[in-house]
Amino acid sequence: MDFAYTPEQLELKARAAAYAGLLMTYEDEAERAGGPLPAETVHKLTRAAMEAGVYGINMPKEWGGAGLTLLEQVIVEEELGKVTNCLWDIPWRPSNVLAKAAPEQRERYLLPILRGERFDAFATTEPEAGSDAGAIRTTATPVEGGWRLNGEKWFVTCGDVADFLLVQANVLPDNESTLFFVDKDTPGVQISRTPQFMHSAVNGHPEFVFEDVFVPHDAVLGEVGQGFELTKDWFTDERLMIAARTVGVAERALSLARDWAVSREQFGTPIASFQMVQAMLADCAVDIAVNRSYTHQVAWEADHGVDRKTLHAKASIAKLSASEAAGRVVDRCLQIFGGRGYDRSYPVERMYREVRVDRIWEGTSEIQRMIIANELVKRGTAFLDLPVS
Repeated sequence: MDFAYTPEQLELKARAAAYAGLLMTYEDEAERAGGPLPAETVHKLTRAAMEAGVYGINMPKEWGGAGLTLLEQVIVEEELGKVTNCLWDIPWRPSNVLAKAAPEQRERYLLPILRGERFDAFATTEPEAGSDAGAIRTTATPVEGGWRLNGEKWFVTCGDVADFLLVQANVLPDNESTLFFVDKDTPGVQISRTPQFMHSAVNGHPEFVFEDVFVPHDAVLGEVGQGFELTKDWFTDERLMIAARTVGVAERALSLARDWAVSREQFGTPIASFQMVQAMLADCAVDIAVNRSYTHQVAWEADHGVDRKTLHAKASIAKLSASEAAGRVVDRCLQIFGGRGYDRSYPVERMYREVRVDRIWEGTSEIQRMIIANELVKRGTAFLDLPVS
């Protein structure tokens, strides 16, 4: 295994870093807004992402995406993760399962996303079904010409800006888990509440209610009964990208804290000369180095054909370890900044609020531990090994 970036990957990293730098210039505006930026700003940043080749990075070039490998996607997401206020949502990353859409569905839903004309959101969590996906109660009842959906979905990330949703529902009478395309303007679809969370993100996480929502037969993504498998694929991908972004958060926090420690003087000397501060900086560097390497490793393995079950477990390891490590890193860095670290005008304060959710969404840390333990019980420690070429 060659751990060195290729010239093309180095150039990609530089482009992603430059685009992330552009997004950083909008952080204060996003924090003041406490929500969406003006539409013209989002449009400008969207076009800039396309020009930088960091838009639709998980879709093939022939469809209008960037056509990046998973390792290359991790390289990009690590840079984007350094930006606060979830501005990394602007260079849109369509739900990976959209790649499995039928040709007609692709024309209607996916290709407009890659042109910046439409946006998607994944709707799976419910009031009584978070970690327990089997408790989903949203139903799809067969009717003439299609189905009628009834139910409720919570924490639909980017559901406020999305044009359509991918809704996980149980097809009656056998409760076959299935994904449906649901346009937001369909009668019976309504946003019931948009919660205000700890972070000040550019896009929200609203709650939806579906009351006798009719969708036609061709609204099914994949096949009836494939919902759990497709959702698992989505989770695997999202968890690996969360690992990459949290490594990026930690990297930026450490860079800022290091510079502050070197320049900030107390008792007549830079605080970087104090051993307790040095210990915090060193622990941060260890957390970042270890998790960065493992996240890159898992992405590389995925690109080289590791099986789906092994990838699912390894993505859980990456997400669990990197998200918890980032929490430790940002906490230490805020402490190094002292009172200024608690000031919202400093990026490290925003990172402290924002990184907390990475241990919750797309599967809590506890769920990741269950997935990892289940893989150990079923297959032993062999899944931890590197693949044989």
